[in-house]
This record gives sequence, structure tokens and C-alpha cells, in this order.
Amino acid sequence: MNAVLRVSLGNFLFFAIFAIMMIGIKDQNDRRDAWHHGGWIAKIAVWAVLIVLMFCVPNIVINIYEVLSKFGSGLFLLVQVLMLLDFTNNWNDSWVEKDEQKWEIALLVVTVVCYLSTFAFSGVLFMWFNPSGHDCGLNVFFIVTTLILAFAFAIVALHPQVNGSIMPASVISVYCAYLCYTSLSSEPDDYKCNGLHRHSKQVSLSALILGMLTTVLSVVYSAVRAGSSTTFLSPPSSPRSGDKNPLLGDEETGKGNDKESEPRPVSYSYTFFHLIFALASMYSAMLLTGWTSAASEKSELMDVGWTTVWVRICTEWVTAALYIWTLIAPLLFPDRDFS
Repeated sequence: MNAVLRVSLGNFLFFAIFAIMMIGIKDQNDRRDAWHHGGWIAKIAVWAVLIVLMFCVPNIVINIYEVLSKFGSGLFLLVQVLMLLDFTNNWNDSWVEKDEQKWEIALLVVTVVCYLSTFAFSGVLFMWFNPSGHDCGLNVFFIVTTLILAFAFAIVALHPQVNGSIMPASVISVYCAYLCYTSLSSEPDDYKCNGLHRHSKQVSLSALILGMLTTVLSVVYSAVRAGSSTTFLSPPSSPRSGDKNPLLGDEETGKGNDKESEPRPVSYSYTFFHLIFALASMYSAMLLTGWTSAASEKSELMDVGWTTVWVRICTEWVTAALYIWTLIAPLLFPDRDFS
């Protein structure tokens, strides 16, 4: 798996270099704006050269990068959670704003399906990861905690003083159940409480595919949100950063001849955009190496081990904490704008 880390390092350096180069871009008249949107042949050439060069660096550099990747992957998981929260809230708001009965019914259907899936999936987890005749207290703790969180999300979201909605709570609940499954399925195949040990290779491959899929979706979503009229990646100087006022006042609308020469603010942060891809490169390497190259070399299974288990379960708990925070923060700090 050493080759995986070397390729990942090349990808990381490519996007990290671009992230540094894009620092400070405020308008599209900046020459670097063209570097961000064009020059694809040159970019591919530079990327290929970096990948090749990484196979020439000493192993000590790769070992250092492996350690740094664990922290970078943690940051990416945090960003992934923030994107999920952003997606669910925007999904809910877009349907609520339609103010039509069919969309209200759709919200109800999605909510019911998500909660039924959460509880049914949790029941399946009890069957798979709490086999009879074994003391599997840790697995039971993980599953029960997931169920408690699902109920807590609904209770907090429906509280009269909280401006929440049940649909995002249901989506976060089913996502937490998914994280619980990926955590438990990553337990070593010789662990007595892993009921899927007979299918370890298939489970390892499926977990890897799901992990890579969520990574790709997160990166794609960041790109889509970057190009949309939202504030998620927009710098303060951007016309999309939440200011609904026109760029020019009424008294300036007559200066149409000078509009083309005026600087046009960028619509999102180019640096943050490339940083997401850099962190995704680190996270992909951790998925493929099971968060430790040494373990990967001793096992044919990918993304399996106690390190992966705790990373996944901690991600679930952080997701829950962040979601609860988005609900109660306006109550704790009423003077601040959380919109």
C-alpha cells in the first residue's frame, strides 16, 4: 500500500499548491483566475509529473505524510459532515418554501422512510454484531447510542423553542446508522462479535466502495455549491456572500459603459475549493490503507481494523454533536445571526 500513499501525496501536493496560489483572489480580473478555470493540458502535465516524482522520494517522507494524512482525513470528515448538514437544511427549506400540500406530503414521506430505515437497520445490526453466546457490550453500546441519538434529534428538532424540522433530523439519523454500520463492519475478521466475519472480503470491499462514493459525492457537492448562489464557499467580498443588494446603486446604473472594465468579485473561495480536493486525497489514501499502512501490508482486507472502527464511530458522534449545535446555537446566542 506504499504506492497508494505516494499517489495520494502527489494528488495532495497538486491541489495544495493550487490552494496556496489562489490565496487572495478577490475579483476575476486577477491573472490567477484564468489559472483556476483554464490551462487543463498544463495542469494534467504538472499532476502527472508530481505523481512520478513521488515514487522517487524516500520512505521517511511517505511515513510523515501518512501521519499527517490521518489529521487531514479527520478534517475532511468534518467538512463532509458540514456539507451533509448544509445539504439537508437546504433540501428541507427548498420544499417548505414551495408551500404546497404535495411537497409537505413528500417531506412527511421522506421523514417516515428515513426513520423506519434507521430503526430497521439498527435491528439488523443487533443481529449481525451481537451474536448469541458472546459478550458484545461494545457493539451493543454503539448501536443503542445510535438509536438514542435518533430519538434525541427528533425531540430537539420538535421542541417549541427550536426552529427545527423533523426531516433533516431523520436524514441525519439514517446517516448515523450508516456510520455505525461501517464502524462495526470494520472490526477485525477474527473478532468474535463481528457476525460478518465469514464475508469479510465482500464487506471490506463494499465498505470501501461506499466510503469512496461518499467522498466523491462530498467533493462534487462542494464544487456544485461553490458555483451556486449560496454563502457556503463564498468570500465576504463576493456578491453571493449573502448581500442581496445590487452591486451598483441606482445612482450608478447609468454608467453602463464602464461596467465591463470594473472588477467582478469571484463567486467563491478558490483556495477553499482546492483545499477540499487536497483533504479528499488524504482521506482516500486512508480508506485504501485502512488508516495504517503497516496493517494493510499484513492483511488482504482494506479499511478494516480498530483504528477505522473508532474513526467511524467518532465521526458519528461528531455528526450528532454538530447537528444538535445547529439547533440549539440560536437559543444560546440569540444576538448572533446563524442564517
